[in-house]
Amino acid sequence: MASSPPQRPAIWWKNSIFFCGTHLAAAYGVYRRPPATVPKIILVATVVLWQLASFGITVGYHRLYSHRSFNASLGIRAALALVGASAFQGSIKWWCLRHRLHHRFTDDEENDPYCAPRGLLFSHVGWIFFKPNYPKLHLIERDDLEDDPVVRWQHQYFVPIAVTFGIIFPTVLGATYGDVVAGFIYPGLVARLLIWHCTFLINSLAHWDGLQPYSDENTSRTNFLLAIFTAGEGNHNFHTFPHDYRSGPAKTDWDPSKWVILTLAKLGVAWGLRRATPGDIAAAQAYMLSHGHNYNGAHGTVVEKEEWTGPTWTEAELKAHVERNGACVVLIDGYAVDVTGYMKAHPGGVKLLRDYAVPIEAGGKCDKWKEADWAFNGGVNGHSQVARQRMKRIRVARVTMT
Repeated sequence: MASSPPQRPAIWWKNSIFFCGTHLAAAYGVYRRPPATVPKIILVATVVLWQLASFGITVGYHRLYSHRSFNASLGIRAALALVGASAFQGSIKWWCLRHRLHHRFTDDEENDPYCAPRGLLFSHVGWIFFKPNYPKLHLIERDDLEDDPVVRWQHQYFVPIAVTFGIIFPTVLGATYGDVVAGFIYPGLVARLLIWHCTFLINSLAHWDGLQPYSDENTSRTNFLLAIFTAGEGNHNFHTFPHDYRSGPAKTDWDPSKWVILTLAKLGVAWGLRRATPGDIAAAQAYMLSHGHNYNGAHGTVVEKEEWTGPTWTEAELKAHVERNGACVVLIDGYAVDVTGYMKAHPGGVKLLRDYAVPIEAGGKCDKWKEADWAFNGGVNGHSQVARQRMKRIRVARVTMT
């Protein structure tokens, strides 16, 4: 019996009408009030509010909340929630869950919300027009988002917050300088389009054009021009290290979001800045070079042969080690991997590791721990070369299963 063709996703009419309507209103406004007829202070305000909204997304939504690459005080989290809402890209919770899904299943046509292989137009704006259906969204950790009072508050009142700071405030600002209409058009509508499309360029062009100095395991690329327009996010291939608060690790990398986070840390309102180790970064670059990669997306395969010189345990010895030490250990590729010291740094969250860990007490959990191989090798997340090397460094024994 022939299988039925895949069902086309339903059009998200509310989203589509708002998105297209904003573009049409902005275009008509600029046509009726060209920039030359607008007070310069309002044009400056347009750029300032665009950049503030951009930092709300890059520093707040992306690095603070999606990847937990640093911690921030309540006041800073609230400020980032307000300016992030002004970007009109959904609430922190909505945005972060889908961005984590994007990282977990990058380039997966079914589960990556803005999958680059589906085409430049789709990854840029096409995904906006269809009602989302992500079969594996339930696998994404959300406890940290739901436990944060700022996230809960912003999610509940997102629409009034977004309208107030993204439309009403710019309009009032224009009125202050004697041109309420220009305030509505430029720092209001035009600034929204700038923040939209600069963010969307990371989903689209940053997966199509640029260098790949750290990894070619997905389509992410580093593009200096995009970095300029996106507060540093254009250094996209460095997202091989998603937990790093930087998008560009070198001092010469254009990454204003990194500089903002460093400034907040110096002021004492941000802390716990996480970064990839120099060894991990160097290993990723060496891997790309040693396998014939020329930074332009050429693909290669690594076949590694190694001899294990550590201990070999039986299943009973593995369980005894876990129970004796209270350790969080996962069984991957036939090896016991002790992730106890890595749990807080794990991009997928603590809960995911615990779900697939060897149970501390007999009968305390189901046999889901025996599926850690499946989870690590693509069932829950396809791990990068960098992640695999990190995993190998924390193995404690080879395990022979009975």
